[in-house]
Amino acid sequence: MHDFHYRDGELYCEQVPVSRIVKELGTPCYVYSHATLVRHIRAYDGAFRNIPHIIAFAMKANSNLAILRLMAKEGSGVDIVSGGELFRALKAGVPPSKIVFAGVGKNPDEIRDALKADILMFNVESPAELQAINDVAASLGLKARVALRINPDIDPKTHPYISTGLKKSKFGIAADRALEEFKIASTLRHIEVVGVHKHIGSQLTEVTPFVEAMKKILKLVEALKQDGIDIRYINIGGGLGITYADETPPQPQDLADAMFPLVRDLKVTLVMEPGRVIVGNAGILVTKALYLKEGESKRFVIVDAAMNDLIRPSLYGAYHEIRPLKEEAGHRPKHQVDVVGPVCESGDFLAKDRPLPDVKPGELLAVMSAGAYGFVMSSNYNSRPRVPEALVKDGEVHVIRARETYEDLVRGETIPAFLS
Repeated sequence: MHDFHYRDGELYCEQVPVSRIVKELGTPCYVYSHATLVRHIRAYDGAFRNIPHIIAFAMKANSNLAILRLMAKEGSGVDIVSGGELFRALKAGVPPSKIVFAGVGKNPDEIRDALKADILMFNVESPAELQAINDVAASLGLKARVALRINPDIDPKTHPYISTGLKKSKFGIAADRALEEFKIASTLRHIEVVGVHKHIGSQLTEVTPFVEAMKKILKLVEALKQDGIDIRYINIGGGLGITYADETPPQPQDLADAMFPLVRDLKVTLVMEPGRVIVGNAGILVTKALYLKEGESKRFVIVDAAMNDLIRPSLYGAYHEIRPLKEEAGHRPKHQVDVVGPVCESGDFLAKDRPLPDVKPGELLAVMSAGAYGFVMSSNYNSRPRVPEALVKDGEVHVIRARETYEDLVRGETIPAFLS
């Protein structure tokens, strides 16, 4: 559910016509709905109200400072995967006690900064990383709280690029090695083992893989308890899917109902890392049609947004619904088209072989469900300035990121003297 709807013949974000935002910001631009964000985070939090829990928003989905501050104000922490994300989270006012640090390649500086910030815990991905965290903690005279990430070898039935819980994945420690690695971790002087972590993938449209993975984790927790290793946190990761086209993913309440019987008798706190499910349908990318082109065997709609602005279609073959801002345009005759951008790559497209109503040059289109993995994955490829972001609340438009300028493109670059 989201707050992008037609009213009086045009697309609105809450009480604001999107065309009005475009007049201020130009295109392309990202637009987010505050009401949708709040409703989604509260729905997730409310679903788990009967289970001790911490929500750690997966900020890799959307790391704008305003979005992070909103999450913090709603009581959420964050799941980070880099030192830069730690910096952003602290800048946005996220309590360190609700920050968990995941990712397979944490470097010593990142580990040091996280320890100094006193984050809740590290999600440890390998024995080598565990030793590195212990060494950095020793150099600071501190103890690092850790959860070992277990790879339960569960098929999440999603895109291979976002499947993370299979044996062939780079993530986590193999389930059959987990008990031994926990024993080793418990002997390290500067490590405090506090949890178990698992995350099997993203854009999951069934609850079953969550349950299967959780059952494996609970067997491990019981074995650890018998060995005197007391687990206080079970991190179930994120990955709950959203509707892009005709998917019918489970709701947060469905996930909570499946988890509750498994954990109700345990004295543990669940940590959850939802990302896409919170922000995905809370944002759109607005673009303008530039040209229509009749190819030999294809009809193209050339727009001013490109793969550098939203890479998901090019990277994953991902589907994003495309709507005209003018409602009447949606009733025109449809044609099979590719919606493509200006970037000099054949892989630069927002939609392929898509039945779309007639689009005229100069008309505005909304690429739906772009709030997650949209701006955060954007780049300056082809020396294209990154686009602005706006947050709509109570009829007001707040620019939460300005459009980059050409000067921004070369900031930090230097031509050495020998080239003068």
